[in-house]
Amino acid sequence: MDRETRAFAEQHFRDLGGQLYGGGGQAPSGVAFIKEPATFSYADFVKAFLLPNRPCVFSSAFTENWGSRRRWVTPEGKPDFEYLLQKYGPNKKGRGRHGVLQSGGHRERHLSRIFVDEQTLLEAQRHARQRDPCVFWDLDSSAEDLGDVFTLPVYFSSDWLNEFWDALDVDDYRFVYAGPPGTWSPFHADIFRSFSWSANICGRKKWLFFPPGQEEALRDCHGSLPYDVTSPKLLDTRLHPMLQHSSPPLEVTQEAGEVVFVPSGWHHQVHNLDDTISINHNWVNGCNLANMWHFLQQELRAVQQEVHEWRDSMPDWHHHCQVIMRSCSGINFEEFYHFLKVIAERRLLVLGQGSEAAQEENIGLGLGFQQAAFDVGRLAEVLASMVIHPDFQRVDTSTFSPGPEELLCQLQDAVAATTTL
Repeated sequence: MDRETRAFAEQHFRDLGGQLYGGGGQAPSGVAFIKEPATFSYADFVKAFLLPNRPCVFSSAFTENWGSRRRWVTPEGKPDFEYLLQKYGPNKKGRGRHGVLQSGGHRERHLSRIFVDEQTLLEAQRHARQRDPCVFWDLDSSAEDLGDVFTLPVYFSSDWLNEFWDALDVDDYRFVYAGPPGTWSPFHADIFRSFSWSANICGRKKWLFFPPGQEEALRDCHGSLPYDVTSPKLLDTRLHPMLQHSSPPLEVTQEAGEVVFVPSGWHHQVHNLDDTISINHNWVNGCNLANMWHFLQQELRAVQQEVHEWRDSMPDWHHHCQVIMRSCSGINFEEFYHFLKVIAERRLLVLGQGSEAAQEENIGLGLGFQQAAFDVGRLAEVLASMVIHPDFQRVDTSTFSPGPEELLCQLQDAVAATTTL
């Protein structure tokens, strides 16, 4: 991030005046297509898509040098089952999971038994006929040859979510999805209201996009969102009384080699049109951090409503709500604070090196001084909201180092020191 882009981004959030980022507003009429890497900069992406929170598609020119596009695919453009089985089959060890995507979770099952072994492709096709979503497995971020599988596009390099989980050396949010024609992922918004990107290594997908807020018109009479937005049941106005207020989705056909950027809070449904393999990341950064914090507050309120009747009779009711929240959502307020702390300390280290040194070294982040300064401002804003939240004040922070108030002071001092830089 350069100085001008940082100033543009900071002004964008000042203009929001505390409103939720990327929510509401007029929906775009279509999804932009980016053709040439040489003529599209990181600043262009920030201004045109990341800050407005709009989807886009990058052409196959952005992935043409990826090793996965050569090694995972046959000359006919189909998945190379023999190579994938040899490289990622059941006898291979690695950090991560294998499974079949399900609504709200996954079943543990080896990839090779479902998709990679060509002789059992019939089983995957059976799953397709049953309209089960597609197979997935994790990318092992510690693998020595991961850099030859793909090259992270610079547009997605400010990735706090995977930076945090890499620091803990545990599971992360990098995945491979694979499935034959007819497999699909149900209607959803991405975890923690993260951004995501999805690169087709081979095959084609159809995406159905709904801007934030548009999904509300699809709720049924019980308040539930649909599992499948293509189901004829959605036409039943008795079951879906708000349907007349809905708009048709933005539809995108993603070709082999193309990369789709999914903005924060956009609900979507994805269908494989061919035998398809894609590499996918979920990611959070300073632009959608407030969305993540808002989502976590919503999740806690939902838990509290579910167990409200036991509030007076259950010792440590607030603590149990945090435990339940983590079980359901994968994170609670305590872990969210540690997430902020890890990212904050790394950005403060960059700023402490001075602008020229940081731009040369970047402690491996490759994002520079101006990006770190922008990040610190976003961290300070969310942490300031967090420390005064009544439910966070009930969290035992006595062992936190630094404590929330101390870290907030460090961030606010850094913001003041970098205002003119």
